[in-house]
Amino acid sequence: MKRVALVVVLLVGLSAGWVWFMNQRDEGSLSTSTSTPTPPGAGLVARGAYLARAGNCMGCHTLPGGPAYGGGRGVPTPFGTVYAPNLTPDVATGIGAWTNAEFWGALHNGRSRDGRLLYPAFPYPNYTQVTREDSDAIHAYLQSLPAVVQPNRPHALQFPFDRQVALAVWRALYFHPAQHAPDSSRSAEWNRGAYLVDGLGHCNACHSSRNALGASSSPLDLAGGLIPVQNWYAPSLADAEEAGVGGWETQQVVDLLRTGVSAQGQVTGPMSEVVQGSTQHLSEPDLRAMATYLKALAPASAAARTLAPAAGAAMAGPGGKLYEQHCAGCHGDAGEGVPGAYPALAGNRAVTLPVVANLVHIVLEGGFAPATAGNPRPYGMPPFATVLGDEALAQLLSFIRGSWGNQAGAVSALDVARFRDDK
Repeated sequence: MKRVALVVVLLVGLSAGWVWFMNQRDEGSLSTSTSTPTPPGAGLVARGAYLARAGNCMGCHTLPGGPAYGGGRGVPTPFGTVYAPNLTPDVATGIGAWTNAEFWGALHNGRSRDGRLLYPAFPYPNYTQVTREDSDAIHAYLQSLPAVVQPNRPHALQFPFDRQVALAVWRALYFHPAQHAPDSSRSAEWNRGAYLVDGLGHCNACHSSRNALGASSSPLDLAGGLIPVQNWYAPSLADAEEAGVGGWETQQVVDLLRTGVSAQGQVTGPMSEVVQGSTQHLSEPDLRAMATYLKALAPASAAARTLAPAAGAAMAGPGGKLYEQHCAGCHGDAGEGVPGAYPALAGNRAVTLPVVANLVHIVLEGGFAPATAGNPRPYGMPPFATVLGDEALAQLLSFIRGSWGNQAGAVSALDVARFRDDK
């Protein structure tokens, strides 16, 4: 019996040591303080502002209607709500006392100034690839903002996920500090796109599936998945049948990221927020770099489709009648849409995705492209939540997914109910 107890104690000790070791990796690179002795120049601050836009930092760290970067916005997760901290230079409630090294420690190692481990709702599994120079520029920009006195709100997480020891175990299993390593076999443009998409842009935070503990298979996984809690489906960026853009012209990808619309389609749902708050503000070279990288993820193939309308479908049955009544006026009798206004439904990959979550959300809640400098008054679709019940919406979506050459599966009332009641 003593021998068994000794083995158990030894295993516990080894496990604890392994967790500690895995959470100390690369910490040595953070030891040198680089507190800036003089105010940074305007050029560094401007560069930091641009990079903060590329990372869409304001999207989480600003309450709607609140002061920029003042924190307090809740990020819902399956384990509770994580509240984004105050990033303004207030010394007492913000990051006014942080050094460059400490700020980089948060991005690169997911560790706060006081040594606490940060929750990966802050996407440091992606930000770990951000260079030290870019981190210092972002920090300089944040230090230039007006200080906001706004204490940070404690996270509201379930036990045991509210414990640092549980977070340490998660990090030991799933977090690996890294640096962006350029691929010498690729062009400089491709490498810049990879840095923006995989690192600062943290596209993987949405466009990947998650396991029961909220981890993706890799920070480079862009194979699509349901966004936790929101239950919108972020389609695969590496699949020509979902959201791969290998068959698109580079300019069409640039247009989509800059304005929210292109000749091939438009964004809606959570991606609208990304375009509005981040990608529309990026430079033409950076957008083209992202397009180059994204196009390489899903090379053009025979499977790639365009949005060319197919022959009209007879509007028979309850689904066809509902389409004629509520949809044909904008999307056309043959699902052809109106270029620049209402998207085509015939041949539209967003219509035939294997997961119907987005279709249900759009019809129930309305479909709206972002208002951008290049498309300041986008067309939208009103919500039908009070007009269509579960069975009626299932009939309508089944008709759309099986008409004009579309060959996707039918939608059940249970599918609709699942996504109608997910909030």
